[in-house]
Amino acid sequence: MIDYTEKIPNNVDLGRDRVLQRALEHWQPAYMNWWYDMGPSESHALEVYLRTATSVEPDGWAQFGYVRMPEYRWGIFLQPRDPGRQVNFGVHKGQPAWQEVPGEYRSTLRRVIVTQGDTEPASVEQQQLLGMCCPSLYDLRNIFQVNVEEGRHLWAMVYLLHRYFGRDGREEAEALLERRSGDADNPRILGAFNEPTPDWLAFYMFTFFTDRDGKFQLCALAESGFDPLARTCRFMLTEEAHHMFVGETGISRILQRTCEVMKEHKVENASDVRALGVIDLQTMQKYLNFHFSVTIDLFGSDASSNAASYYTTGLKGRYEETKIEDDHELQNAEYPVLEVSGNKIITRHVSALTALNERLRDDYIAEIQGGVDRWNKIMEQSGISFRLTLPHKGFHRAIGNFAGHFISPEGEVLSKETWENHRDKWMPSAEDQKFVQSLMTGRVIEPGKFANWIAPPIRGINRQPLNFEYVRFN
Repeated sequence: MIDYTEKIPNNVDLGRDRVLQRALEHWQPAYMNWWYDMGPSESHALEVYLRTATSVEPDGWAQFGYVRMPEYRWGIFLQPRDPGRQVNFGVHKGQPAWQEVPGEYRSTLRRVIVTQGDTEPASVEQQQLLGMCCPSLYDLRNIFQVNVEEGRHLWAMVYLLHRYFGRDGREEAEALLERRSGDADNPRILGAFNEPTPDWLAFYMFTFFTDRDGKFQLCALAESGFDPLARTCRFMLTEEAHHMFVGETGISRILQRTCEVMKEHKVENASDVRALGVIDLQTMQKYLNFHFSVTIDLFGSDASSNAASYYTTGLKGRYEETKIEDDHELQNAEYPVLEVSGNKIITRHVSALTALNERLRDDYIAEIQGGVDRWNKIMEQSGISFRLTLPHKGFHRAIGNFAGHFISPEGEVLSKETWENHRDKWMPSAEDQKFVQSLMTGRVIEPGKFANWIAPPIRGINRQPLNFEYVRFN
């Protein structure tokens, strides 16, 4: 029998819901089997300085202390309910927010929750082996924090499935533990979550780009007229911020170290930089191109009837919906989308309802650009002329209007042959990946020490010093 106040911290009155208890008693052992099989490799005996959410209060959602990850308390938390909350968009605008699933939207809502939930264990699977080549104890602790919180976000979605969707929900929750990232027969639902994450540069890019997609999707779901989903996503966003912090600062630290070495040795050529054991800036650009392009595919087709339906029915809103000054129904509104016409990219205005994916993608790109600008200040302050740039949104796309077309990073429409001839200039080549992975040899686990290819962070976690023992191996 599970102690529902100690083992699973929650604010959903779990101890009194016997049906939900029985469902979770069945699911929890399967989850632990998945964690032991697919969680961070060779980590189960380690004591890790982790942040654990024990309540939604300011002093409760971030409790720090040492814990073995299999003993982590994966809790279930929803933001406190606002009794006056209404549906803020679509045909139900102005009605009280739903506390139960509307029957006519049951299958659609379940699909939305399953798709979001499937991303959480997928990223843990993608990152399974990275702890074995960590650049420091600080970074090892950070990836473990990301891993356990992705696990908690899975619990959050599984709670909704078990609590509100009956047998169908229980079956979907079981299937979330059966799919595997990159598996040929039973892959994860979304393409980006089947891509390998073989090195720490890829991990930092993933947490900057792909976890930020998670933020924008959660923000859209946090506007949902289905109140339990909205409240669940709002609490998840408090934890998602750390994942993006890990990505942005990780890339910043790699850039900082590369710039230090370039200045010290007065080298600029990529091969000369590599010879000094750091990652050249050209390779950083290639990794950026790849992760940006596969991530913006996650937003879906530029014009989507499903997105229009989600919005009209009140299931999924826009980013910061309530801050937008319009009628929140969009029946007569338009939005610009790009498409290929002949050998040119043109702008076409379509119904704003069908273009909701594109609007969310544009909001995302604007925020991503801010991060790239901050990275570029590192080169600027170092007196190095190289600048990172976001590729055109049509570059290397597999979904939407650009699927099947060959677009350069500058937005030029190319033939397939020309694109393939330039591919290794724009995307990580096998040689690039081999080089980056050659730096990932062994793990740096002496407190305060960092691998040669990455600079130390500015400060430690929770005001701890950089030489703090973030992970205990004994």
